[in-house]
Amino acid sequence: MCSMFCLIPPRGQSVANVTPSFPLAEAFTSLIHVASNHTNSLFKTGYRTMAKEATEVVKGLFTDLSLYVLDLSWNIEDIVLSFFDSLFPLVYNRLIQPGLNEVSVDYLECLRLARQDINPFGAYPMKMVAEMTRPLQAMKTLLQVLNVGSEVINMTKNVVFTRECTRALVKMGYCSHCHGLTLIKPCVAYCLNVMRGCLANVADIDPHWRGYISNLDELTSIITGPRGVEQALLRVAPMVNEAILHAQLNGPEISTTVSKVCDQPQERVQTAPLDSTVQTPTTLGFKPQAATQFANLTQRRSSLPLKEVKTDRPRTMKKNTRDFMNYIRRFRTFYASLAEQICEGELLPQDGSTCWSGENVVESYTNRVVGNGLKEQVNNPEVKVRGPDSLVKKVVDKLLYVDT
Repeated sequence: MCSMFCLIPPRGQSVANVTPSFPLAEAFTSLIHVASNHTNSLFKTGYRTMAKEATEVVKGLFTDLSLYVLDLSWNIEDIVLSFFDSLFPLVYNRLIQPGLNEVSVDYLECLRLARQDINPFGAYPMKMVAEMTRPLQAMKTLLQVLNVGSEVINMTKNVVFTRECTRALVKMGYCSHCHGLTLIKPCVAYCLNVMRGCLANVADIDPHWRGYISNLDELTSIITGPRGVEQALLRVAPMVNEAILHAQLNGPEISTTVSKVCDQPQERVQTAPLDSTVQTPTTLGFKPQAATQFANLTQRRSSLPLKEVKTDRPRTMKKNTRDFMNYIRRFRTFYASLAEQICEGELLPQDGSTCWSGENVVESYTNRVVGNGLKEQVNNPEVKVRGPDSLVKKVVDKLLYVDT
């Protein structure tokens, strides 16, 4: 038997076109690349003594964020805190205690594990978690929801017409030929009864499909909003900068705590050139009278030129996402309007004077025209509809799962 969409006119809205080829995951990957480069530029510009080592730490952060959105990694808080765990040994050995030569792996591991207890970065790790969680959760959910939409479309494409529907379609499309009327077209109202009977179950998908589109609207508004995905990821660099500044400002207290928790490193200490960009608390001695001088230091550091790295990214994620929603909203009533798409398309009589009623050539179809949906088919004069379709029920269940 014919699949339920085989009669949709070529010029109509094909169900296969409801979900366009939209590279949302690719756009997110591109944004991750830009934000990673942006963060690396922070270290290359302002923290050159640790820039090389920080590259792997930054790479790990953005790789884990990508995996999270693709539903392959843990939660945002664990990812961000793990990043700051790995960052602390670099900040301590290169900025707070820059004279230390190669320290042992055990000592570095002690610093990493002690980061949460020492809290060298203050509230900035959790602030980063707060800024990232909502937009990245929305991004993750959106990709999952789009996969559900693709499954729904593929499932409804495979729904087939019943035997009663097939008989009604043959009667509508070919019985006029038996009377030698090969050019006459079915009356639009007659066609609506036939197609609404054939598509009765599918029309009941409509309210759930509308809810699905509304969910997409809500998710994309979060992603593209003033605190959306782009803003969250591009804010990583300045927030890391503020976290490092906080650690430098509290260098003496941090050093005291580290010496108690991890003892003193046993490696040879040598004099090493400091970061030429800025002085550190150690070189200043951080005496009370030097507080003003060190405050000036942080003011200079916070004004570092954190320019976004230019890439060949032609369009932003915000633009892509908005274009996608503008497209998908056109199909909000897709399942409710399938019968109209067929009957008011190529089957519409050109002159509008006479048409085929299923029995004769008439000027107008006189039977009652039923509405959409299964409940409306009780009085359908053209098609006997038996009951719910099991495949359509599965489609509705998928859409209901999205609503939850």
